[in-house]
Amino acid sequence: MRVFVTGGTGHSGSYIIPELIAAGHEVTGLVRSDTAAAALSALGAKIRLGDLQDLDGLKEAAADSDGVIHVAHRQDLLPSGGMAAVAAAELPVMLAYGEALAGTGKPLVAAGSIGSPGTGTYLGRPGTEEDPALPVGDEHKGTLRARNVVESAVIGLAEQKVRSSVVRIANIMHSTTDRGFLPMLIALAKEKGFAGYPGAGANRWNAVHARDAASLFRLALEKGPAGSYWHAVEDGGIPFREIAEAIGSRLGLPAVSVPLDELILPAHFGFLTNVVTQSYPTSNLITRRNLGWEPAQARLLADLDNGHYFPAG
Repeated sequence: MRVFVTGGTGHSGSYIIPELIAAGHEVTGLVRSDTAAAALSALGAKIRLGDLQDLDGLKEAAADSDGVIHVAHRQDLLPSGGMAAVAAAELPVMLAYGEALAGTGKPLVAAGSIGSPGTGTYLGRPGTEEDPALPVGDEHKGTLRARNVVESAVIGLAEQKVRSSVVRIANIMHSTTDRGFLPMLIALAKEKGFAGYPGAGANRWNAVHARDAASLFRLALEKGPAGSYWHAVEDGGIPFREIAEAIGSRLGLPAVSVPLDELILPAHFGFLTNVVTQSYPTSNLITRRNLGWEPAQARLLADLDNGHYFPAG
């Protein structure tokens, strides 16, 4: 297949492109700079200059391809407008893909969040691939839930005969190039002198290796039915306390409970407070059964032993 990929230089994209090429697909990546172009060329991809604001260019690229994988976001909008601004900028992109791919049955696979259906906190049970993204109201503009409108739009394109699907990515996508929540938690532990966890730390997080997530994006592209959610999750529910204890043991620091207090929690976790206090138990049963996805990389706690998160010295 000729596959158009956005976000190819990001954490997930830099694994997705080699996964696609190894499977025999031809990849064209969207880039804005010479540096990004060189990085994608080194991965074996062709280059298309442009950005997410050029909707006509995105429609042209999508129409010229046999399928699209979209993992790019306007991260530059986060400081001023938060996730609501990121979602507002991304929604027209998805609708542009829809215009280009309508009636073709071609695949569009977009990155989503494992928390979008409200696993644990709202459902009171592990979330499944059959759970839709929660609706979004004005009260959610400052939260991760604001992006659910994008996921819902992608799934809705199935009605226009686009083979659209969303890969919900785990809280922690670990690898040697991880720049997400785990490095933030490690840095916080170093700063505070202990690895903190909220209350009893019984709230459950999930994780997946970036290489395994990349293989799921490929499988969704190749054979995922229209209108599907997929769960890029291997560890479906690790108590947060165990993650804190693993970080602490490797830093030689204690793991300490941070009281569930409206003043103490934000003082310790800062902008991560609303995320680290939630529980995200998640099932991957449908993903594994329907797509044949079999995670093969080290699981989270084992990967913490590989050294790249805690370099010597």
